[in-house]
Parts: sequence; structure tokens; C-alpha cells
Amino acid sequence: MNRRLDRRQVLQLAAALGGAALSARLYAAPASGPRFLLVFLRGGYDAANLLIPFSSDFYYEARPTIAIARPVGSSGAGALALDADWALTPALRDTVGALYRARQVAFVPFAGTDDLSRSHFETQDSIELGQPLDDVRNYRSGFMARLAATLTAQGTDAAPIAFTDALPLSFAGPTPIANVSLKRLERPAFDDRQSRILAQMYAGTALAPAVADGLALRTQVAAEMAGMTDAGRQQRMGAEMIAAGRNAVSGAAFEIQAERIARLMRDDYRIGFVDVGGWDTHVNEGGAQGALAANLNGLGRGLAAFASALGNEWNNTVVVVLSEFGRTFRENGDRGTDHGHGSVYWVLGGAVAGGRIAGAQQRVARETLFQDRDYPVLNDYRGVLGGLFRSLWQLSPARCAQVFPQVEPLDLKLV
Repeated sequence: MNRRLDRRQVLQLAAALGGAALSARLYAAPASGPRFLLVFLRGGYDAANLLIPFSSDFYYEARPTIAIARPVGSSGAGALALDADWALTPALRDTVGALYRARQVAFVPFAGTDDLSRSHFETQDSIELGQPLDDVRNYRSGFMARLAATLTAQGTDAAPIAFTDALPLSFAGPTPIANVSLKRLERPAFDDRQSRILAQMYAGTALAPAVADGLALRTQVAAEMAGMTDAGRQQRMGAEMIAAGRNAVSGAAFEIQAERIARLMRDDYRIGFVDVGGWDTHVNEGGAQGALAANLNGLGRGLAAFASALGNEWNNTVVVVLSEFGRTFRENGDRGTDHGHGSVYWVLGGAVAGGRIAGAQQRVARETLFQDRDYPVLNDYRGVLGGLFRSLWQLSPARCAQVFPQVEPLDLKLV
């Protein structure tokens, strides 16, 4: 039997094992140093009903049915005032709001990309690739794959993983990277008999240890991910919302799996990606209560559980929550919001310089809207993330340029 494998066979094996069999040996195993998780909200979440510009009368004029009421004194039930202009939605008051009060969360409003397509798929791809908009897109080079490769090249722990059905575009690159589905890994992809057969196939080859590692990891992850409820999978969404979410889990499902994700990242991985869907709120979005608030509530509980499960390692972890774009500032005729432009990014972590609103800002009024409809983008996402990565891993200018070419990292002093 010829046991020599060509590159195609190797990659097929990696796909069968979710990438797990190879990634552990191609990237350094985690020991110490920073940990990073990107949470991608697919569908374009409504940032104006997350970070509420309550000092703006125009906000209340533009949203007669979905605006969230101004904070009232020291009330423990309504929006949480963060400063004289901004408040946090009540849906996150007791979770992300508690972390904010502990100065472990910063918000970056007016953030996003210059991509003006307002297409879910084109803008998601644009962000995940992290490439200059005026250049030809290379769909085989995602910014998180470049980050992992750059860190490995400088001798830094960089074991990456995606908690997604398929490997996200942000991890596209020449090196196989592990991905594990939060929905499909309730049991191992191979039963005991199939695992024995697969191990025997590669016995005596150079890939035998990697195959064994991959099979063991899938079994471990399956055990960690067990327990997803049907309710977490079956959030009712319209066809467009489902498509925009690209099969991502809902906020409620993320909450269920957050502690398991934390354990895997605490013990085995340094760079993670997870996507959460259900944010395309064209119809009946709601305000303090409703569809958006419910999804935010599940996401907030998940993030709080993730932080708690990491224990002391939360102090070495940074989480960034972002979306492909924001939504129209005015509500539409269906009591929802349409595809917009600028958004609000969240930066969370035990060592984050939080308890503040970071980045370039401006007064929220009709005359300051972009194209008389959206938040403008004043903080380019590549600059925001590039500056964060530079600070986290002390990247040189040349290494920063490998991750995000042709952009100047922004020093927002987030860590």
C-alpha cells in the first residue's frame, strides 16, 4: 500500500477532521500571552439601539416606535447611562453593563469599513479579508489567518480555531485551521469503529500522530458542545435574515455554548472566531424589548459566561464584537431598520482600558448623518483592529502591515 500522501489528500484529511488534526502541529500550542476572540454579528446589527445617543433629540424624532427611553436617574431597570451622551440598552445592563462598570468594556462608535455596497455578503467578505478596497480581492487570504501566521513567524503562541460550521473567510490561507460547529458537533463525526479504521489507514505514516490528535480533539469538542437545545437552534427568522446570518448560531445558542468555548480557548487555543446571526432587523425590531433586545440579551449572557469561565485568564483575553455594517438611523415603515453604514464595535477583556467610549466621535444630529441616513465611519475597522493587535502582541510596523496592508493602526489605547 502506498502511504505517501500528496497535498490534496492532506487537505482532504484536514477537512474531514475539521482542520483539527493538522493545526495543532502547524501552530504553537498555547502557553502564555494574549488571547483574542472575534465575535462577528452577521446581518448588520442596529448599533443605535445598542449604544443609545440619548442626548440627541433627533434620535427620538427618527425612531418614534423603536427608540429606547432616556436613562432615568439611578433606576436599575432602564438604559444604563455611560456618559452625558451615550447609554447602554437595558438588554445588556446586567451583563455587558456590569463589565463596563468594572472598566472591562470599551465601545467604539462610528466604526466600520468604507465599503458602500450595503450588501451583507460583499461587506462581510470585505471585512473578513481585511484587504484594501481599491485592490483586487484575494479570497485565499483572510486577516485572521494572516494574524496567526504573523504571530507564529515572530515566535508567539497563535493556535487558531473557528467555532463555525465551515471555516470562515477570515481564516482563509495556506495553512489548515481547526473549525468546530456549535450546531453539528453534538456527537463525533466518526464513531469508534470508523475512528479505528481511519487511524489504521494512516498508521506508520508521517500523519499518524496528527490523525490521532484530530480524532481525539473532535471527541473532546463533541463532549464540550453537547447539550444544545432545539430552542437555541430554531429562532424564527425570515429568509433574508437567515441568509444574512450565513448559518451562524443565534444569540441564545451562543449563550448555551459560551462556557465550552471558553474552556477550549483557555486550554488549547489563542485566536478564535465565532459568528452569531439574527441581526437583520427590517421588520418589528422592537426597542427596549423585542427581537433585537432578545438577541442582545442572549449574546450578553454568553459574553458574561465566557468571561467567568476563563477565570484568571480573562485578564489575558480580548474580545471584539463587530458586524458588517450598522443600520439606517431612521426606522422604516415596518418598525424596523434597513441596511446602513457606520456601526459600534465592542472591546471586552480583563485588561481592556474600558469604562469609556473610544475613538473619533461627533454629535449625533440629522446634519451629521452619512448620506442623510446612516452613522458615518470615522474609525476604520482595519485601523482599530490593527492598533489593538499592535498593542497586544507588540507587532512591528512591518508585521502590522502583513496583517492589514496599506493602513495606519489607530492608537485608541484599548489595552
